[in-house]
Amino acid sequence: MSTLTTTPASTSVTTPDDTPTIEELQTQERRLILRRFTYEDAWTLGSLLVGLARERRAPVAIDIHRAGQQLFHAALPGSSPDNDAWIARKRRVVERYGESSYLVGSRFRAKGTTFEASSRLDPDTYAAHGGSFPIAVEGVGVIGAVTVSGLPQLQDHRLVVEALEEFLTQR
Repeated sequence: MSTLTTTPASTSVTTPDDTPTIEELQTQERRLILRRFTYEDAWTLGSLLVGLARERRAPVAIDIHRAGQQLFHAALPGSSPDNDAWIARKRRVVERYGESSYLVGSRFRAKGTTFEASSRLDPDTYAAHGGSFPIAVEGVGVIGAVTVSGLPQLQDHRLVVEALEEFLTQR
C-alpha cells in the first residue's frame, strides 16, 4: 500500500487514479475480516493507529467502538472536538449499513448523487465520509467500527485500512 501523506483539508480533491473503485473498496472489506476482536485487540489496533498518525504528524482523533461501547479513543495534537462529532456521524453510517463510510458515500456518488441528498438520513447524525471502517469478525459479521477523523476523507479511510492490514499481519 502506498504511503499516506497528510495534506490540508482544502486539497481533499483526488485524481480519478487515486480514488478506489467500489469493487476495490468491497475487496478491502472482504479481506479485512478478523478471527476475533477483544478489548486487548482494540488497544493494540488503536495504539497502532496512534503510532502511524504520530509518525505523519496527522492531526486526527481515533475511535474504536464494539457493540455500542467505546473501547479506544485518542485525540492527537491538531485535532478538535469537531473530529469527535465527525467520528460519531461516520461510525453511525458503518453501524447502519455494515460497510465502510467511504464505500457508502462512493455508492451514492456512483449513482450521480450524494449521501446527504439521497439517503433521507439526518446529515447532523450520519456522514458517509471516509474514515470509519467496519470491524467484522469471521462467522459473526460486523460488531463495531474503527474510525479516524482529521484528514481529507480518502486519507482517513486509507489510514484505517493501513492499520487494519498491519494489525492482521501481526496476528
